[in-house]
Amino acid sequence: MRWFPKGYGGERRDAEQVKREGWHEHGLLVVSAEDQRLTWPERELVRQLGAKLYGKRDCQEVHHA
Repeated sequence: MRWFPKGYGGERRDAEQVKREGWHEHGLLVVSAEDQRLTWPERELVRQLGAKLYGKRDCQEVHHA
């Protein structure tokens, strides 16, 4: 049996699980401005917060699968 340090080997967590744990453990929020689970006003708020904190994006029209 081989021993692997934490984060190496074993099962890989899916992106949503990483985001959820980041929020619960560290208060970090990772959200796409195109997340269809959000309403239009919520997506617009995310865009505005991103622009305020990090500046405007070069390409505003990005659609993720």
